[in-house]
Amino acid sequence: MTDEQGMRLALTEAEKALAENEVPVGAVVVQNDRVIAKAHNLCVQSGEPWMHAELIALKSAYRALGSLDGCTLYVTLEPCAMCAGTLLNLRLPRLVYGAFAPVTGCCGSKIDLTDRWFDASAETVGGVLEADCSALLRRFFSDLRGI
Repeated sequence: MTDEQGMRLALTEAEKALAENEVPVGAVVVQNDRVIAKAHNLCVQSGEPWMHAELIALKSAYRALGSLDGCTLYVTLEPCAMCAGTLLNLRLPRLVYGAFAPVTGCCGSKIDLTDRWFDASAETVGGVLEADCSALLRRFFSDLRGI
């Protein structure tokens, strides 16, 4: 599976979040071209601000496999510190994200926790289908603000 194909799957999840009035972030965990888990933000519906798409997908994939060896996480928005820390603790080897998060991004924008800060690191690729991922976020926030 190419990075663009993986990101398109994550975008489908993000569109589900948008339809549910959640911040439109989607995530997919893939291993050997097989989708292991997919999720979208559920922070508003659950009333739990930590229900980020990445965490939900990583938890589901880890439960299914017992290890994330050989997996790639595709997510439409650069992970925050909480999500970056989780993927490092789970020893996820590869992360691909779409839109950069200059204020909260912890995988290259604000800081890069995935680049050997700790005893684990993840190969990280940012900006895949960035325009599509960013457009979905802009749409959500412009609708929210009535702009």
